[in-house]
Amino acid sequence: MAVRAEEIPQRIPRDEAMGYLFRHDLSPILRVKPGESFVVETEDALSGNIRSEDRLPTPMHVPTLLVSPPELNPVAGPIYVEGARKGDLLAITVDKIIVDEQGVTCFVPGVGPLNDSKKWSECNGPFTHIIKHLPGPSGTTRDGKGVFSDKITWDLKPFIGTIGVAPEREFESSLLTQGTWGGNMDVRDMKEGTTLYVNCYNDGALIFVGDVHASQADTEFYGIADETRAELTLRCDIIKNKQISNPRLEMADSIVALCSSRPMDDAIQTAMLNLMDWMVTDYSVDPKEAYMHLCINPDVRVNVYQMIKFLRIGFTAGAEIPKKYLI
Repeated sequence: MAVRAEEIPQRIPRDEAMGYLFRHDLSPILRVKPGESFVVETEDALSGNIRSEDRLPTPMHVPTLLVSPPELNPVAGPIYVEGARKGDLLAITVDKIIVDEQGVTCFVPGVGPLNDSKKWSECNGPFTHIIKHLPGPSGTTRDGKGVFSDKITWDLKPFIGTIGVAPEREFESSLLTQGTWGGNMDVRDMKEGTTLYVNCYNDGALIFVGDVHASQADTEFYGIADETRAELTLRCDIIKNKQISNPRLEMADSIVALCSSRPMDDAIQTAMLNLMDWMVTDYSVDPKEAYMHLCINPDVRVNVYQMIKFLRIGFTAGAEIPKKYLI
């Protein structure tokens, strides 16, 4: 049976997903209605410059490393959401993430905790490693396997590393910055089925998205995860006249309050307090009970998503509580 034209989702091709700034003064590359599914093809964080292990993360192969700040983490945008206005809250839901047949990780000279190690000098870089991605039960890499070596594989857990909206005034780097508007948070829970809540600072919200990871350990220790091209299916909804202090995630069974800051203890404390505020304000949990949950509930978790010391990028923490405690 033929598919009606209106059932084919709008799409941003990969060659139009190569911006490096969150900025409010660009013309939208796509306009979507609330609830409308749309597809974004994203490039990997290294702008597609490293596709084999003989290409190293040096200016010879990644010339944008020489730009200040480096032009890495390309994003698609802005995407204009009809009906979204400054002062509203945007809900971005991830319906599908299909990653490429391979990803790349690498040691970039001068980056990471072992960048000048004498004890483990082989970790100084430059070094490139390709991870193959195999299809899973769905027939796609949504639920596939990552081939680390001929002896080791693991489940792929794709997520979006960089996502958010344009700030009202400043232009922000897709690599180095995060804020109430989102940014390069590298939150492994920004996965299929998750909804991100983020403030609108401009009419249309002006979404930017890119930097998909096929897998990542907590902290992203040396700053380069399993970086990969991907195809995303997203949709948005609008909560009118509501603002929050930092981005939030809602998953099937839990909620997570995020904060990106330095030092890490500031990020954690702010995330915990934001989670308490969310529990009290939106779920009518008694403040004393919410406060106690954060201290004694064994199912409350602090997720250290990103903790890489690189220029001015912040550390990202998430405070999480299962929904079963919010009744």
